[in-house]
Amino acid sequence: MKIEEQKELVSGFKHLELLANQVVEGFISGMHKSPFHGFSAEFAEHKVYNSGESTKHIDWKLFAKTDRLYTKKFEEETNLRCHLIIDNSSSMHYPKLKKGELFFHNKIGFAVLASAVLMNLLKKQRDAVGLSVYSDTYEYYAPEKGSDRHHRMILNKLEDLLENPKEAKSTDTVTFLHQIAEKIHRRSMIILFTDMFQTGNHEALFNALQHLKHDKHKVVVFHVIDKKTEINFDFDNAPRKFIDVETGEQINVFADTVKEAYEEKVNSYFKTLAMTCAQNKIKYVPVAVEESFEKILTTYLVEKQMFG
Repeated sequence: MKIEEQKELVSGFKHLELLANQVVEGFISGMHKSPFHGFSAEFAEHKVYNSGESTKHIDWKLFAKTDRLYTKKFEEETNLRCHLIIDNSSSMHYPKLKKGELFFHNKIGFAVLASAVLMNLLKKQRDAVGLSVYSDTYEYYAPEKGSDRHHRMILNKLEDLLENPKEAKSTDTVTFLHQIAEKIHRRSMIILFTDMFQTGNHEALFNALQHLKHDKHKVVVFHVIDKKTEINFDFDNAPRKFIDVETGEQINVFADTVKEAYEEKVNSYFKTLAMTCAQNKIKYVPVAVEESFEKILTTYLVEKQMFG
C-alpha cells in the first residue's frame, strides 16, 4: 500500500496503532520486490541461517519457496531488545500544522508514527521495546518489555506527545542521552529520533551518542527534518520574521538574501554528522517528514540482521 493511500485511510493520531499496522503490512506485502524477498509472511517465525550453525532447524519448505536458508525461531530464544528515544523539544513540533493537516507532517508526529511502526514490527517478532522521551527534562522512561499491556502503555504515551504539546522547550540532548545510556544495562538496539538541534559543543553531543554504544549496544540515529524549509529553505521573498521556537529569539530577514549561506551551513553540518557517526560506528539516517516510512523499516531490518 502506498503512503498516499495510507494517508487517505487514516488521518488522526487517535488511530495511531491502526495506521502503524497498515504501514507495516503494506511494507511486508511489498518485500518481495526487495532484498528481503521470501522474508515476509514467515519472517516473524524465522531468522537468517548463518554459516557454521547447526542445520537441524533449517526450514527446507521455506528454502524451496525462497531459495534462501532460514532457521525456525523458537519462543524461548533470546529476542531483540530495542529502546526508542524521542526528542520532544519545541523544534520537533515544527512545522506548525495547518487545520486538517495530517499529524505526521511535522517532525514530532513523524517520529511518533515511525516509533509506533517499529513497535508494531517488534511486536510481530516478539521483541522487547522500551521508550525514553526528553526535552529540557527527562520526561518519560519505560524499560524494554514485550507484553501487550506494555505496548499499550507506550502507545498511550506516544499519543500523549501529540495531544499535549508543550510550548518553548529547549533541548538538552547531551545530558539526557548520558542518563538514558546509564539505564540500559542489557545489550540492545537503541533508536533515536531527533532533529539534532543542539546548542553548544558538537563534541559533547557525539560523546553522548558514543556513551549509548557502551555494553555493545547498536545505535541508530534518525535525523528528522522538514526538507522543504529546513534543507531547501523554500520561502518566498516577502519579508519574514523567523522565531526560534525554543528560545523565542526573533530575526527579520528576506529569505533569498540568506538562502545560499544557510544551505551551505546546513550541508556542512549534515556532512559532519554523517562523518562523525560513521567514525563512531553509529548508523546515521536523515529522514524527511515528506517521505514514507520505508527507509526506517528497511534500516531497522538491515541493522537487526547485523546486530544478530
